[in-house]
Amino acid sequence: MNIKYIWLLIVFMQLFSALACTKNAEEKNPAPEFKLSIPENDATNVSLSTKIEVTFNGVISLASNHGITINNAPAVVKASSSSLVFESALIYNTSYKIIIPKGAVFNSFGVPLTEEIQIVFKTKEAPLTNESLEFVKNMGVGWNLGNTLDTKSVDETAWGNPKASKELIDAISAKGFKTLRIPVTWQYHMGAAPDYTIEASWLDRVEEVANYGLDNDMYVILNIHHDEEWLIPTYAEADRVKNQLGKVWMQIAERFKEYDNHLIFETLNETRLKDSPEEWTGGTAEGRDCINQYHQVAVDAIRTTGSNNTNRYIMVSTYAASVAQVAIDGLKLPTAENIIVSIHNYYPYELCLGKNGKDWGTDVDKQSLDAEFDKLVNKFISKGIPVVMGEWGNLNHDNPEDRVRHAGYYAEGCLKRGICPIWWDNGNSKEFGIINRYNFQWVFPEIADAIVNASKQ
Repeated sequence: MNIKYIWLLIVFMQLFSALACTKNAEEKNPAPEFKLSIPENDATNVSLSTKIEVTFNGVISLASNHGITINNAPAVVKASSSSLVFESALIYNTSYKIIIPKGAVFNSFGVPLTEEIQIVFKTKEAPLTNESLEFVKNMGVGWNLGNTLDTKSVDETAWGNPKASKELIDAISAKGFKTLRIPVTWQYHMGAAPDYTIEASWLDRVEEVANYGLDNDMYVILNIHHDEEWLIPTYAEADRVKNQLGKVWMQIAERFKEYDNHLIFETLNETRLKDSPEEWTGGTAEGRDCINQYHQVAVDAIRTTGSNNTNRYIMVSTYAASVAQVAIDGLKLPTAENIIVSIHNYYPYELCLGKNGKDWGTDVDKQSLDAEFDKLVNKFISKGIPVVMGEWGNLNHDNPEDRVRHAGYYAEGCLKRGICPIWWDNGNSKEFGIINRYNFQWVFPEIADAIVNASKQ
């Protein structure tokens, strides 16, 4: 045989052998193969205690830039033998989607994953026996003692209302309101740094008015209200604010620490950066972060005083108590138990705060209001986080039928979603006032009845 052909035959045989070896290696060392996941794909009613795992057909390792995500956010995950183990705190009534991209894992032969894996599941609803949700449900409907202890003055009558009286609160309770919110301004009754000592006489007066409600077996909310001059949500002011806020709340909490859980604290009111472009639209990232820090400082100060303050319910607000999506998304709840979210929503604006809003009650009006409530359900209540509508109401535009219709639908909409609605009453019957604070007669009994009767639906 010609030696040329012999060499060609040898080369051909070597190539054939190499191809065969490659094919055998691929058959012996295939790419990682998905076997199962916990929870399973498309699972529903998943327990919050579930440990998320994705298992393959052999030992795997994780690529350094694996790109695995949960709901589009980078996942905290590690490889353990043949499984990926995820660190994720699940929350109630939430849909999850895990994406494991191609190349995210390798098997022991260094062969990468060749097909993307997607796993979706949904956690279970919040339990109906959630104690915090039940607590707020028991608060029923409420009424605000507005423009009284919260005046921007040392005088509680500075804004035209008489001093708060037991007869007034008795009338509020007798009508059927179960919760009394008492807005309080403290800055005109406290000393300077470093102690910021609150006048004993002012603490006495606040306690006296709180007892008007507590003596009627009402839930009573005390807060820090119109203290905007020193509660400034900027990084430049944050250290000073937190120092003062902690000392103020520690004094308030110390005075009331022996009261039972009918007394509720609210750390802030509508704290915001005044006159800024974002004042009423949810604030800036800096402002929202400051508000979150202030809530934590206040809660820590309250809890430190011990006794019943150890487990007292505490309300915390979004930036400016706004229902704007950026505000509710930006709220970070303090690290503590028995926390309630506080929201203010005068909706729709023209009817409730504008100059010309008179007509209300169409199907579209009701659907729009329902959507406002459902934002709170989706963000908080569905996850077991209770909500109080700390302020709401509608202005007197000489439109009593529309006001009654709106008030009844608003209160009912809150209550059926587990939200306690607290009507804002500033004492002025030309605006939000619905009771005469001098003779304790109802100026707009139909509005009061619409609110109270909603709780009986």
